Amino acid sequence: MTYPEPRYFGETGEHSGTFHLTGREPDLSIGKGGTNVHYLATGGSTNGAYGLYRYEMGPKPSGPGPHFHRTMTESFYVLSGTIRLYNGEKWADGKPGDFLFLPEGGVHAFRNESGEPATMLILFTPGAPREAYFEELAEIAGTGRQLTPEEWTELYLRHDQYMV
Repeated sequence: MTYPEPRYFGETGEHSGTFHLTGREPDLSIGKGGTNVHYLATGGSTNGAYGLYRYEMGPKPSGPGPHFHRTMTESFYVLSGTIRLYNGEKWADGKPGDFLFLPEGGVHAFRNESGEPATMLILFTPGAPREAYFEELAEIAGTGRQLTPEEWTELYLRHDQYMV
């Protein structure tokens, strides 16, 4: 394996880092008392390199069913609480410090079934525009709109999510 081709060609470097300090409001809330999402880095802010979210799940059971992505890898790192992680073969109770990586096509899922809040980092590469997916979920939850199976399928397809 070698380093990728250079993406920066300056000679002295730049002062271009961005802080996301603890205590700021979440960028998105999904459902009342549900999940708060902090966009630490988006595909747009990383020039398509990756996306990184802090995903704070409330105590109510929540999380997607088994699915995969065709265009991106996804990784989960548990920060607090217990999050059930699925690697396509089995479920495991993810505790702080546990990590799950999925390459493109890797079937996976996650759920908070503990009855307590839980937090994880979600990293995906390359930096797909996942914000639109989560914002659409928040809109659906916020309005109580009920989607038909066909509408769910269309939503998932627009966001590179293939349910299994």
